[in-house]
Amino acid sequence: MRTLSVVRLILFYGVVAPVLGVMGCGYAVAQAPTPATAVPPQEIRIANAPIPMRILVQSPAETETELQIICLFRSEPGNTLHGSLVETNEKLKGLLDRIRTPTLFGGELGETLLIAPPAGSLRSKRVLIIGLGDARTFAPVRMELVGLIAYREASRLGVTRPFFAPTVIDGGVSGFAPADVAEQVTRGLLRGARTEKVIAYGGVAGVSVIQEFTFLAGALHAGDTERGIEKAIVADATR
Repeated sequence: MRTLSVVRLILFYGVVAPVLGVMGCGYAVAQAPTPATAVPPQEIRIANAPIPMRILVQSPAETETELQIICLFRSEPGNTLHGSLVETNEKLKGLLDRIRTPTLFGGELGETLLIAPPAGSLRSKRVLIIGLGDARTFAPVRMELVGLIAYREASRLGVTRPFFAPTVIDGGVSGFAPADVAEQVTRGLLRGARTEKVIAYGGVAGVSVIQEFTFLAGALHAGDTERGIEKAIVADATR
């Protein structure tokens, strides 16, 4: 009988216990959780673009790219960071806060600053910051120059697939449709591409290195951003 009891005990732990979870002190021991599969960000491809373009629903603080471009308004105490800019600043250990002074990065319209994030911070190899000027007088038309600068700087740096985040809302300015901002940025990008083709044809510049341009947008603004980009493409086709 004793032998039979031992056999039953062995069967219980060898067959039943793995299914139910071994019992200890009246509580089931939790099984190791299965690692969650990372969900890729939503992507929207732009049809009929003169240069390949897409929208990615992702924060600039999370991107893995050769070059991440973000924008900052004039460095004034009242211009606080929000959303993705807060995330970016935190991952950079407060670097954005430290440089945002009139004597360092003033944030004037068209001003640029290129940084290489340290290991363990952002996953982007380099970050280009473009100034947006005075937040109080901002208008979407200003973004055409920003788009032009983004294209030319990415090309100058030899970056094939730059990522761009306007970060207007995260810079504290709302009230403007994302479509209007995206339209003006795209106008600037396409202007840069057209200029590059002319000087390349004239033999004073090489072939464009930019193979694809990625816009970043929040989930709520992705569709609006798409409409703005498409509007700029249609307008550019009539030139």
